Amino acid sequence: MAQDNTPIFDYNSTRNKLILSEYGRNVQNMVKYIVALPTKEERNRYAQVVIDLMGFLNPHLRDVADFKHKLWDHLHIISDYQIDVDAPYPKPTPEAVHMKPKPLRYPHQRIKYKHYGKTIELMIEKAKAIEEPERKKYMIQSIANFMKMAYVQWNKDSVTDESILSDLYAMSGGELKAEEGINLNRVEYRPAPQNTNNNNRGRSNQNNRGGSGGGGGRTNNNNPRNNNNQNNRNRNSGSGGGTRKY
Repeated sequence: MAQDNTPIFDYNSTRNKLILSEYGRNVQNMVKYIVALPTKEERNRYAQVVIDLMGFLNPHLRDVADFKHKLWDHLHIISDYQIDVDAPYPKPTPEAVHMKPKPLRYPHQRIKYKHYGKTIELMIEKAKAIEEPERKKYMIQSIANFMKMAYVQWNKDSVTDESILSDLYAMSGGELKAEEGINLNRVEYRPAPQNTNNNNRGRSNQNNRGGSGGGGGRTNNNNPRNNNNQNNRNRNSGSGGGTRKY
C-alpha cells in the first residue's frame, strides 16, 4: 500500500485569528505561552518583556497619552482576558472594550432664513430679553451688521440696509426695530485671489543680463576668443588694405 507523503502546509487560513493584527502572530504566541506558565512570578516577568516589545513594534503609541496603559490593555485583549499578572492598571472588561458609543443627536430645527444661520436667531432672542434701551439699541445694530456680513458671504452680492433691517424686524416678530437713518457697516464680497505662476521670472532676468536689446545673456564682448580673432585680423591686414601672402 502506497504511503501518503503529502506535506502539510501551515497557511494563515488554518491558524487562529489574530486578535490585534498590528502586533503580529509572534506576539500573540508569546502571550499564549505566558498564559500557560505555572507561577505568577514567571508570568509577570515575561509579561513585562512582551510589553516592551509591543511598545517597540508600535512606536506611534508613545505619542498617545498614557501609552503604557494602552499597552497593558492590549495585552489583556490579546490573551482573551485570560492572563493572570500583576498589572499596574486595572484589568479591562470585554463589555467596556466592545461597548458601542451612543448615536449623536443632530438638531432638527427648521431655520427660516438659512443664509443667516441659527446663531442669528439665538442672538435675536437674547436681544428681545434686554430691558435697557441704550444697550438694546447697540445690540440691534450689532445683530444687523452681522446679518449683513452673513448675507454677503452666502449670496456673494451686495444688499441694502433696508432689506437687512426688514429681515431683522420679521425674524424678531416685530419686537426689534432699528432707529431710522441708521447706517450699517459697508460689506463687499471679495473673491479669493488667484495664484500666479512666477516660474519664468528667473529665466527672463538671466536672459536680460547680457545687455539691453534682443541680445540676451549670450552676447558678451569680453569673450577672449572674440578678442583674439579681432587681433589676428588686424595683424593680417596690410597698410594698403590687401591681405599679406606667405
